[in-house]
Amino acid sequence: MSETAKHVVAAPPGAQAGHSATSTKLAVGAIGIVFGDIGTSPLYAFRETFAGTANVAIDRMHVLGVVSLIFWSMLLVVAIQYVTILMRADNKGQGGSLALVALLSRHMGKSSYGWLVILLGVFATSLFYGDSMITPAISVLSAVEGLTVVDAGLQQYVIPIALGLLVFLFMLQARGTAKVGALFAPVMIVWFLVLALLGGWQIMQNPDILWALNPYYAVMFFVTDGFVAFLALGAVVLAVTGSEALYSDMGHFGRGPMRLSWFGFVMPCLLLNYFGQGAMIAGLPAEEAAVVVQNPFFLLASEEWRLPLVFLATVATFIASQAVISGAFSITHQAVQMGFMPRLSILHTSETEGGQIYIPFVNWALMVAVIILVLTFQSSSNLASAYGIAVTGAVTIDTLLMAVLLVGVWKWKWWYAAPVVILFLIVDGAYFAANLTKVPDGGWFPLLVGAITFTLLTTWARGRKLMRERMGEVALPMEIFAKSAKNSATRVPGTAIFMASAKGGVPSALLHNIKHNKVLHERVVILTVEIAEIPYVDPEKRCEYHDLGDGFFRGVLHYGFMEETNVPEGLKKMDRCGGEFDMMQTSFFLSRQTLLPSDKPGMPIWREKIFAWMLRNSATAMEFFRLPTNRVVELGSQVRI
Repeated sequence: MSETAKHVVAAPPGAQAGHSATSTKLAVGAIGIVFGDIGTSPLYAFRETFAGTANVAIDRMHVLGVVSLIFWSMLLVVAIQYVTILMRADNKGQGGSLALVALLSRHMGKSSYGWLVILLGVFATSLFYGDSMITPAISVLSAVEGLTVVDAGLQQYVIPIALGLLVFLFMLQARGTAKVGALFAPVMIVWFLVLALLGGWQIMQNPDILWALNPYYAVMFFVTDGFVAFLALGAVVLAVTGSEALYSDMGHFGRGPMRLSWFGFVMPCLLLNYFGQGAMIAGLPAEEAAVVVQNPFFLLASEEWRLPLVFLATVATFIASQAVISGAFSITHQAVQMGFMPRLSILHTSETEGGQIYIPFVNWALMVAVIILVLTFQSSSNLASAYGIAVTGAVTIDTLLMAVLLVGVWKWKWWYAAPVVILFLIVDGAYFAANLTKVPDGGWFPLLVGAITFTLLTTWARGRKLMRERMGEVALPMEIFAKSAKNSATRVPGTAIFMASAKGGVPSALLHNIKHNKVLHERVVILTVEIAEIPYVDPEKRCEYHDLGDGFFRGVLHYGFMEETNVPEGLKKMDRCGGEFDMMQTSFFLSRQTLLPSDKPGMPIWREKIFAWMLRNSATAMEFFRLPTNRVVELGSQVRI
C-alpha cells in the first residue's frame, strides 16, 4: 500500500455539497437517482412469482406466503444487510464492491487471504456488468408491455417501441444527464406515490392481506410446497434487485440521507404496492385471478388510468436504466484507476460535477448487448430468468466480504459475527441457489458476461504487474543516470516531463531520447501518477517532489480512485519543482510498450495474447492524463512478460 492512503482525505463533491444542503434535500435527490432500479421492480417481481417457472398455485395461502416472502426479503436483504450494516462500511464515503475491497485491503495489508478478497470483489464487479445490461432491457420492456393491457392489439409494437426508447437512452449519454437529471426526483416521487396509492386502495378493499406481515405464512409456504417454494425464491428476489446499487451510490448522497429516503418513503411505498397486488389477486375468483396475475401491476388501476400509468412507468424505467448506465460508467472509472482495466477514453459531461462522466466504449457495448437481449428474449418474463442470478451472485459475495469486514476491520468477536454472517449467507445463498435452476433458461447470460469480464480484469491486473516487474529488473537507478548524463548530452531550453509508471528507475522514454536525440532539457521531471486506495486525496497532499540535482526532479501526483487524473492541472500545484510549469515550454514524453513472446511467460499464452490486445487498444496516456496534444512525444519500447 502506498503512503498516499495515509493522507488526509477531502470529502467527495457530493459530500461537500451536503454540508450546505439539508439531509431532506439530499434524500429527495437520492429518490430520483438511486432508487430507480428497485423502484420499478413491482412491474414484474410479483407477476413472475406466479406466472413464471415456479408455477405457484393462486389461492389465499400462497398469495399470503409470497407477499410475506417479499416483505421479509426486503427487510432482511435491503433494510438490514445493505442500508443498516453495509452502509456503515464506507471507504471514505464511497460504497460498492470495489470500494469495499479497497477498504479491506488497506486494513488487512499483506495477509494470506488478501488475494481472495480482491478476487471476490472483482467477480462481484464483473457480475454487475451483466446486471447493467439486463436492467434496461427488462425494465423498459415491462413498462411498454403495459400497452397490451390497454389494447391487446398493440402487442406487435412492444419490441419496436422498447428498442427505440433504449437506443435513444444510449444516444443521450454523450450529452450528459445534468439537465435530464433535474427532472428525475420529481418524476420518481410521483411514481412512488402512485405505487403507494394503487396498493393502498387495494389493501383497503381486502385488508386480510396484512396477515402477510407474519413470517408464519412464509414458513408455511415452504412447509406446504417445498421445492416449488424454493423455485419461487428465484422470482421473489426480483423485488430486491437494486440493493447493490444502493450501496454503490452511497457516495453521491451520504449514508444518512439515503437511509432517510429508504425508510421514510421508498420502502413504505414499495411494500404498499406489493401488498396491494397481493390483495387484488387474493380477492378474485380463481379463474379471474389466473388471468389478472399475468400482468397485475397495470390492472391495479381502473381502465381510464391505465394508459397514463403506462406512460409514467415507461418514464420511471427510463430513469432506472439511466441510473444503471451511470453506475456502469462509475464502476469502470474505479476499475481503471485501481489497475483492473486498461485506460479508456473518459469524457466529463459537466463542468461542475466531477462524477458525471461518459465512457464511449462502455456506452456502445452496453447498447449492443441490450439490443441483442431484447431481440433474443422478446419479453420481460423471459428476461426475468436471466436477471436474478447476477444480483444474487453479487449479494452473496458482498455477504462474504461483510464477514471479513466484521472480523478483520470492525474487530467483532467471532461469536457476535458468526450468527449475523450465517443468517445472511443462508438467505442470500438460498436466493442464489434458486436462481441457479434458471441457468438453462437465460441465467447463463449474466454468468457468461461475468466470467468474460472477470477474465479480462484479472488478466489486465496480472499482465500489468508482470510488465512493471520486467521493466523494473532492467531499470537504471535515476541518481546514477543523472550524474552520468549531465555531461554526456547537450542541454536545451525548456522542460521535459517523462511519465513513469514506477517511482524508481529511469523511464525507457528518457533512455531512448538520450540515445536518439542526444539532448536533455534544462529541467527534466520524472513524473509518476499514483492512485490511492481511497476515493479522494486532499488537494494539499496532491504533489510530492524530490530534487535530484543538476536540473533533474522526481515528482509524484496523488489521486483517489474516484478522481480525474488531470496532469496539467496537478502540475500547477508543483511550482516548487524548479519553478512554475509553462505548458508552451513543456514537452511530455511517453513510453508505449510493445509485448514480445517470452521464453518463460509469466502467464498462459492465451492470457498473454489477451493482455497484448488490451494494451494495444487502451486509450493513450495523452488522453487519460489530459495532456496537451501538441506537446506530447511518444517513444516505443519492447517488453517480454
